[in-house]
Amino acid sequence: MKFIVSSSYLLKQLQVLGSVINSSNTLPILDNFLFELDHKNLSVSASDLETTMSATLEIDSTSKGSVAVPAKLLLDILKTFPEQPLTFTVEENSTIEISSNSGKYAIAYAPGEEFPKSVSLDNPSSTVVPSDVLATAISKTIFAAGNDDLRPVMSGVFFQFSPEGLIFVATDAHKLVKYARADVKASQVADFIMPKKPLNILKSILGTSDADVTIEYNDSNATFSFESYILTCRLIDGKYPNYEAVIPKENPNKLMINRVLLLNSVRRVAIFSNKTTHQIRLKIAGAELNISAEDIDYSNKAEERLTCDYQGDDMQIGFNSRFLSEMLTNLTSDEIMLEMSMPNRAGILTPIDGLDEGETVTMLVMPVMLNN
Repeated sequence: MKFIVSSSYLLKQLQVLGSVINSSNTLPILDNFLFELDHKNLSVSASDLETTMSATLEIDSTSKGSVAVPAKLLLDILKTFPEQPLTFTVEENSTIEISSNSGKYAIAYAPGEEFPKSVSLDNPSSTVVPSDVLATAISKTIFAAGNDDLRPVMSGVFFQFSPEGLIFVATDAHKLVKYARADVKASQVADFIMPKKPLNILKSILGTSDADVTIEYNDSNATFSFESYILTCRLIDGKYPNYEAVIPKENPNKLMINRVLLLNSVRRVAIFSNKTTHQIRLKIAGAELNISAEDIDYSNKAEERLTCDYQGDDMQIGFNSRFLSEMLTNLTSDEIMLEMSMPNRAGILTPIDGLDEGETVTMLVMPVMLNN
């Protein structure tokens, strides 16, 4: 088995696949890339058993075969090469020889048969989503997903597909984000919970792609195929909480303000808040928003006044400044609206401008109790 490939082209593909590999694997074979050669096509795969990703490379070869090559060693050597063709030759003595313009390097390999097989989905449902829509949906929601191992369903992003449109939801019980697209539709109703790791990998490569992504899914697995990549992952098992029930419907108090102005103010005032609660207080009366924080233990306090457009009763509400600034950072609009009903009910953040046709973003942030 022998093939010739460009060093930078191979490195670029392997760096993407390398993000699948865990730093500590229970199975030593998972520290390898699987190379499967079939004449002009070279398929390279990486897996951590939960997530498997493969890329197909076009190369120069006439042979067939499969070998598992140590990932870290191969990446380390490829990073040092200037752009040049490399010749890979599999020798009889269980080593793979790499020949460059300046030298030869031998790496021990394992038989390709030892590498775990990728899951194939039986009769999957399928939906096609433009890559920029999927990339935006992931980046808008993933930050709100939880990290609690005791509640695995909340540690992923909930995908809800229907003929009306697509909905993506993430929550950790303190904050919730619902991203909806009415302009992209699925043929049938389906929902599943995607884990964070494969989504982060997708997010990093979809940003540079403009291809359509074909998503195939059944009850236990999902596959994302686009360009030369195929990513298959195990879904999170369980029922997602009824998120619609926690979004307050009647919110008579509406505050409109410049997003960057509010974000900068929240960040400044938050420095003076209590280090465990991160609590800041919003006091709204007429067209004035008063943001304050106090750390009684250290006698630190801060207060800022902003002009805003407000309709509703005068009110005071407390928020965790970390959650609030995280959400404001994630929105991209110039103006935002904060809708509230009572100081003990969740506040709803929505962008007023900067959205595509058919795109809606709803962010929900739970209040913290104010100790007056």
